[in-house]
Amino acid sequence: MINILITGACGQLGRELRALLNGDDRFNVTATDVAAADGVVSLDITDEAAIDAMVADRGINVIVNCAAWTAVDAAQDHEEMARRLNAEAVGNIARAAQRHGARVVHISTDYVYDGRACEPYREDAPTAPLGVYGITKLEGERLLREILPNDSVVLRTAWLYSPHGNNFVKTMVRLGRERKQLTVVFDQVGTPTCAHDLAGAVLTVITAPQWHPGTYHYSNEGAVSWFDFTHAIHRLAGITTCDVQPCRSSEYPSASPRPSYSVLDKSLFKRTFGVTIPYWEDSLRQQIPLVIENMKQAH
Repeated sequence: MINILITGACGQLGRELRALLNGDDRFNVTATDVAAADGVVSLDITDEAAIDAMVADRGINVIVNCAAWTAVDAAQDHEEMARRLNAEAVGNIARAAQRHGARVVHISTDYVYDGRACEPYREDAPTAPLGVYGITKLEGERLLREILPNDSVVLRTAWLYSPHGNNFVKTMVRLGRERKQLTVVFDQVGTPTCAHDLAGAVLTVITAPQWHPGTYHYSNEGAVSWFDFTHAIHRLAGITTCDVQPCRSSEYPSASPRPSYSVLDKSLFKRTFGVTIPYWEDSLRQQIPLVIENMKQAH
């Protein structure tokens, strides 16, 4: 049996991972987050001694780090806290894993790129993050690779959504029902990622016949702008009363700049692990009923 520690277990990916792994008798899962919840143990990943004790006490074989500071704009004003969670805490996890012979699967982001490319980014493309969020996530990646080069996997992903938490899909469903008109940027292009699919990718990494350390990209297939993504969300959710209009990023100022193009090349992941990856709209079609049901229950 593989003893797995999940950090950030109450987040979008953490929830999907728990659902996927808890029903599998190959795994003994310790789910953690900063605050205890139903089935989730409290763990502060900025406390290296606490991580070390948990890894040792529970005989952890694999740590899946889903925890992060993900509020992109707020990171600009809270750089120290973003760095503690996105970089220093990753170092804590890596050192604990190193001491106790565990492996780490760490989730990173498309925001490590500046978005100036015109073709999908491969893992070896030059990184040049535009804001504090991307900078600190890249620092975390580098710490992990430096401390645990042969026992770590970095999975960069993008535009994550699920039926849980706060995400673009849920926001657009809510706003589409509340408003008669929306303006959404059309000059930022990327690929949505269904958290359920990403959880499956993490499972693939953990259960592969051979361990393949390194950095990989995983998002759903295809490419779309936020504007076109919104149209797809409304169409699949049956929203017909909201007029969605395009605008430029310059018309929608934010505290942190976003990469204008952050499509990830998944060739290495597909080749290494022998998998196919679902098209973004196919996954969205499956998730929309779950999103709507979750929103109903929340009310």
